[in-house]
Amino acid sequence: MADKSAVIFGNKQSAGVVRKAEKSKAKFIKKFGDDSSVAYVPVIEDNEHIGDILGVSDIGIKTASDKTSTFDTEKGIIVGNIRMGFGHYRISMAIASCANALGYKPYWMDLNSYKDTTCTKVISSQNDLYSLGSRISQKSRLFNKIVWEPMNYEGFRKLSYNAADQKNAELMAPVFKNIPKEIPVVGTHVWPAQAAIHAGMNTVVNAIPDNWPMALHFAEGSTHTIQTQFAYQGYKICNGMDGNKVLNEMPENSLVYTGHYVDHELVSNIEIDCERRVRRIEENKPMRFLLTIGGAGAQKEIFAEIIKDLIPRIKAKQATLYINIGDYKNVWNDLNKAIPEMKDLTTLYFDDWNKTRKFAQDALEGDVTGIHLFCHENIFEAVYATNLLMRSCDVLVTKPSELSFYPVPKIFIKRIGGHEQWGAIHSAEIGDGTLECRDTAHTLQMINLFLKEKAMLKNMCTNIINNKKAGIYDGGYKVVELAMKGGNV
Repeated sequence: MADKSAVIFGNKQSAGVVRKAEKSKAKFIKKFGDDSSVAYVPVIEDNEHIGDILGVSDIGIKTASDKTSTFDTEKGIIVGNIRMGFGHYRISMAIASCANALGYKPYWMDLNSYKDTTCTKVISSQNDLYSLGSRISQKSRLFNKIVWEPMNYEGFRKLSYNAADQKNAELMAPVFKNIPKEIPVVGTHVWPAQAAIHAGMNTVVNAIPDNWPMALHFAEGSTHTIQTQFAYQGYKICNGMDGNKVLNEMPENSLVYTGHYVDHELVSNIEIDCERRVRRIEENKPMRFLLTIGGAGAQKEIFAEIIKDLIPRIKAKQATLYINIGDYKNVWNDLNKAIPEMKDLTTLYFDDWNKTRKFAQDALEGDVTGIHLFCHENIFEAVYATNLLMRSCDVLVTKPSELSFYPVPKIFIKRIGGHEQWGAIHSAEIGDGTLECRDTAHTLQMINLFLKEKAMLKNMCTNIINNKKAGIYDGGYKVVELAMKGGNV
């Protein structure tokens, strides 16, 4: 196999870039070892949390096992992912959901869950750094301006960054060693896609999440999919990925526009969910706001201000709050201290998955008042709780990351990383979300505008239904169909 760090889509990298990539791999080997000679055994395991909802089974990796696992090589499809924040897990759930709905068998392969492998150790170390950077960026304007925004906006954009990632991904390939090569792989983060290519998997589809084109997301040898036409043009010509140079473009059929990656359960119920939203607002029912705190655990200060502002409306039954704090129980303690009057208004759903699911189901047609706060230690439940709650909420309040592409009315709070702003721009352009509210004052203005003017919510619901008719939310299905066709356009 050609060295994917030296030449990227025909764009030759300098000797210095290649040396830097090799040093990066060598540093990880020195720190975590090289297990390329280990014959890992894949073991299919039940997923107790979302298995019954999405038809998904987990792929465990063992050094030895007396259990023989038989993969479905005709209907099987591997969803390769990592836990880095909640976004890539959520996209994986969308792909698994669509695969299940289309009659295929999704296998969940989290490269950040195999604790004894070099693969997971490399990913975890980088994940820890990213999470730390996310949190610091929310506390330090100087760090955000000088380090975090430039790194997320321009640093990850460069081909030289992809060169290092490709070299590091060679250390992730061993976990694929004994998985049947004919099963297609959909990577919802670039590292599983790169690792699958290095491991010789026959079909790899690389589901790119961001609307801002970045070379970070390249896995040459895979079929790349994107969610917007803006991203298609930028990725196609490798726009701005090596200064102002005119670069060789991506080859024909290596890049495909699919539309948004969204769960079947959400797409198939768009009309009825939007009709219920409009009916509630016409009947002057409390407007339901869903607040989500992502996997980095940042931005709780913004949410505290939102909650303080909404409490009088909640008491007057003009607003209702759903709050998903993921797996960050400390956030509840912090909110409790910051907003003492919140406690008496709040119903807690802590690590009771059945209770959470029942609430989400009952809320579709029933009335809901007060504050409902959800926290689940298990990562699947922590992420998927938001998906369950989206159907019955009226407005999702979130940073403009992977949730930018979901078919629910959205208010966007301040981004974490410059690349995320393009999710809000796209959502505002197709009319299913607001502009990015870059400070608390503008966020509160937008929330109160929704409460004051019925047209805000009604217009978004109309746009969401029209977007569905245009196929904008069909990306999950198209990614699966592409993978099952061998990645051929």
